[in-house]
Amino acid sequence: MKKILLLTFVLISSIVYSQELRLLKGAITENLIVNDSVNETFSLYLPTNFDVNRPWPVTFVMDLEGKGRAALSVLSSAAEQEGYVLASSNNLSDSLPISQNVLIANRMLNSVFKSIPTAKYRVYTAGFENGAMFASLLPAFISELKGVISIGAAIGSFEVLNPKKPYQFIGVVNRADFNFASMYQSRSELNKLKFPNELLVFDGERNLPEKNIIAKAFRMLTLSSMAKGHLQRNDSLINSSYNEFLVDVNANVSNQKPLLATYQMLDMEKIFYPLMELDSLKASQKILRRSTSYKQANRSQNSYFLKESFTKEDYSYYLEEDIISYNYANLGWWKYQMEELNKLDKSSNLFERQMSSRLRGYINALVSDNIDFIAADEIIDWEALNLLYMIKTITAPSESEGYLNVMSASSKMEDYGTALFYLEELLKMGYSDKQKLYSIEHTSLLRIMPEFNELIEKYLKGARYDVIER
Repeated sequence: MKKILLLTFVLISSIVYSQELRLLKGAITENLIVNDSVNETFSLYLPTNFDVNRPWPVTFVMDLEGKGRAALSVLSSAAEQEGYVLASSNNLSDSLPISQNVLIANRMLNSVFKSIPTAKYRVYTAGFENGAMFASLLPAFISELKGVISIGAAIGSFEVLNPKKPYQFIGVVNRADFNFASMYQSRSELNKLKFPNELLVFDGERNLPEKNIIAKAFRMLTLSSMAKGHLQRNDSLINSSYNEFLVDVNANVSNQKPLLATYQMLDMEKIFYPLMELDSLKASQKILRRSTSYKQANRSQNSYFLKESFTKEDYSYYLEEDIISYNYANLGWWKYQMEELNKLDKSSNLFERQMSSRLRGYINALVSDNIDFIAADEIIDWEALNLLYMIKTITAPSESEGYLNVMSASSKMEDYGTALFYLEELLKMGYSDKQKLYSIEHTSLLRIMPEFNELIEKYLKGARYDVIER
């Protein structure tokens, strides 16, 4: 059964008042009020062994879609294992200015500080993709924050970093994630600035890391706190952590993944250097770097990085040209590019498969960014926007939004033939949300057309408007 913790605490703003909080241990408590003066809430996770009589490390998880519970659910198992409190605002949004999001995050931090006994030098942020970029900016504005766990994103901006006030940056990324190259390259920049940093790199089908990798990031923060004297030294935990990390290194060596093993050794050297002797680790690292398998893998990865950079330049150049000239004729070229990536997906070469995944992620992000940019204009260029929606159906063919958006934009421009074509393509994929199809913006005239209802009747049955037999 879930244990329930009753806390009585005092919140101070312009008025002093007391409030009884009913918080769950070992589970997520939702919709906690930040304070009475703002309409903002957050979600909170307390480990099962939470005790109000000692201070706790807290990680504030940033989600720019305002889905606090969803953000915490990904990290909660690892936080439970490593003994971390988690909190996440429900009010952050990528549509808000950074300054406003900083204020929202700061109000949540203050609320948690007043309700939970917090370890002074063990307060961190975390996030995924855009949320991670925002999380990496916060320590520049909020001095209490001492580190970041960034999943799938590099530092949001190097310009805001202050070398005199460094914080720990732990990047977590799949080698198939299109952000891998930027995160890999940013290590040298962070090293130049003398920012403590680690990069947890993994392989897998999903870009989200498994629990054990997230737990390792939390463990790194714990060990760093011991090294800095902010947490009592625990030799048993230090030695067991070293052995656990070393097991992962040896597993990657055995699985013919020398680059992953090398990345892990670099992280181990940074984390354990202040805590123990590392002569054997350094010797093993030298041997691995001199091995034929490492040299071949390193050359191969660098070669694919170069090829990837050229391809990304092509994508960016041709997309810009197509938008400017409304070049619908180039849709075939985009289809060909995706077919080439599909071929690479089946390659026996791991680096080719990972490059393919990164390129697919890159082009989808590029198209989405351009869509957002054009859609935000005061006077929307519907021709360009519709072309981007069409490209999206090619680069992400299994996602329904692209097809629905083409139907909407084409109908607004009174190009009903195109709207009907994309409707049938969507229905062929097995799309079945009839209510959504009859409520697409700008399609009032389209959805009463016989051709529209004939397609609904053919694929879904039960057209809303009668189909007249011809």
